[in-house]
Amino acid sequence: MKDFAIRKIVAAPLLGESPKGGWSNEIRPEDSVHTLIAVHTEAGVTGFGSVFTNGGLVQAALKVLEPLYRGENALEPGRVSEKLHQNTFWMGRGGSLTHTISGIDIALWDILGKALGQPVARLLGGIYRKRAMPYCSVLMEEPALMRDVAAEARDKGFRALKIGWGPFGRRDNSKLDEAIVKAAREGFGADNKLFVDAGASDAYWPQGLRWAIRTSHMLANYDIGWFEEALKPDALEDFVELRRQSPVPIAGGEVLTRRQAFTPWLVRGAFDIVQPDATKVGGISEQRRIAWMAEEFGVRYIGHGWNTAIGVAADLQISAAMPHTDIVEFIGGSAYVDGLLDRPFQLDADGYLTIPMEPGIGVTLDPERVARYSPDAGSLFSS
Repeated sequence: MKDFAIRKIVAAPLLGESPKGGWSNEIRPEDSVHTLIAVHTEAGVTGFGSVFTNGGLVQAALKVLEPLYRGENALEPGRVSEKLHQNTFWMGRGGSLTHTISGIDIALWDILGKALGQPVARLLGGIYRKRAMPYCSVLMEEPALMRDVAAEARDKGFRALKIGWGPFGRRDNSKLDEAIVKAAREGFGADNKLFVDAGASDAYWPQGLRWAIRTSHMLANYDIGWFEEALKPDALEDFVELRRQSPVPIAGGEVLTRRQAFTPWLVRGAFDIVQPDATKVGGISEQRRIAWMAEEFGVRYIGHGWNTAIGVAADLQISAAMPHTDIVEFIGGSAYVDGLLDRPFQLDADGYLTIPMEPGIGVTLDPERVARYSPDAGSLFSS
């Protein structure tokens, strides 16, 4: 067996085309929001991961983590990632270190799959499906533009759409909120899946439980598949009550990290759908544990996938390995999803993505394309 000791780990921040975000302090194209990671081994096999965190923070975290990962066996992602978690919790569990470990873990699973010649989904326990429906994730707009944006997603072949953030809930205008949802439903069509994300993890979110309950009943009139982030992300008891009263399923959990943070939310019955993010929560290893835990509580797992093509690939592998996860998030129009791979993702005639069955996470970064968005791209590919 070749020596799969970790030789080095490098990070490449993505810049220049960062997708427009919904935060009050809006993301600019030149801001670093997503970072690619490459784990290089003595065997010459490299794995790739993605981190939903500023690139400078990821590069600093790698320096902190280096004494812990250097020389470790890259074929043991669960053990190595847990070692990194266990030895850094006192520096702040759930922050940039946890996010960075997430990218390392994804890359380690990529290496393991490549070494064994198997897709990660099979190594996670088995393949339940070979395609999944992506829901196009876009920001909310004023009603007239919202209708056009929804129609454009429909015309591109998407059969599921999530609208989020924007003016929704931020102007204390229930008529505007409903007009936005109505316009999206009209533009996207009555027979397609539509989801709503309030984005209440935004800075200084102004609404509370009564707004969320009232809004959930409005959403039911438009056949909304789930209501996401309807309350501030720490309002556990309010989420429990909202789920009790809401006629539409309640989703959330994207800001939580590590499995320990999810336990009280599952125990208390706060969610119908739980949405951990593999690029923040601890990687594929942690995502799988949370997904299994959710299954035991009768809660559906659907990953939060507001990330890069590498993040989408990881989500697809987990989707394949979970019995009830047949849908994945897909940022609409993001260069970091559409413009990094040698073979970009393509919808089939039914609006689905084929889950890659090549070894590892199943996708290949194009060095020239990555170089458009990162001055550090060369370090990802140079052994």
